[in-house]
Amino acid sequence: MIDAMSDQQATDRGDVRFQIAAAIEQALGGGPAIAVATVTAGGDGSDRSTGARLLVRGDGSSLGAIDGGAIDDLVREAAREQLNTLPRVAVRTLWMSVARGVIDRRSQAAASDMQVMVEMFESPAKLVIVGGGHIGLVLAQIGEIAGFEITVLDDREEFANRDRFPMAVQIIVEEPASGLDSLSLDGSSYLVMVSRGHLLDAEALRHCVGCGAAYVGMIGSRRRTQIVLQSLLDDGFDRRALEAVHTPVGIDIGAETPEEIAVSILAEMILVRRGGGGGRMAAQRGPLRSG
Repeated sequence: MIDAMSDQQATDRGDVRFQIAAAIEQALGGGPAIAVATVTAGGDGSDRSTGARLLVRGDGSSLGAIDGGAIDDLVREAAREQLNTLPRVAVRTLWMSVARGVIDRRSQAAASDMQVMVEMFESPAKLVIVGGGHIGLVLAQIGEIAGFEITVLDDREEFANRDRFPMAVQIIVEEPASGLDSLSLDGSSYLVMVSRGHLLDAEALRHCVGCGAAYVGMIGSRRRTQIVLQSLLDDGFDRRALEAVHTPVGIDIGAETPEEIAVSILAEMILVRRGGGGGRMAAQRGPLRSG
């Protein structure tokens, strides 16, 4: 009887591992991001929990188990935080126990704490460019080099086509409003509005502000962008969501040409994605010593 139960537990564990592996493949292929926690050291000095895995989705649902109780709850909370935090952290090592909770520094961990590695799996970052003009084209070109999956949205077929944007995984020839409404946007999405006119950009912004994207940027002068944001605020849009919009878009590098402006925009997106400070690297260099 004991042997039979052990066989069944092993079978169940194998099924869960297969399901977790399939879920990872789905997330990497464009499905919703997931986090997978793996016990790398048992919590009581033993290895009985080592290798146990728990998959956590953005909505808090999970697959698998570590202890079937309080530790699972701690892992779910930590994994959901990782899924919803910018900049993205692909891998974290945590130490935890029921009595001490979650600890993220080895120096503060106790020998009896369970060590857990939490890995996040998601598809490559998606760059959605509203506007297929000069800036949009260069932004798509260097965005692909930087590892973004490119989507281009423009209502003019002569500016949104496969010949002009061979690197794009998706080209949408529609008005910005309906085109944006057709997209599934999440924490791996980066939106930039660089269309042919500020009225189109403003309308596009109405359909993506507060959408849950990692980055929403809109080109324009300080005066025009301020007018657009104030108008949306007066129309009842959430103030915090509007304040999170990157507009005027980009890092101040004195950009003038479409190529320079695109570099400025992409630099800001990478800053948001990776958590950079935006200053000059040379400023971090220490002073030279005399003699």
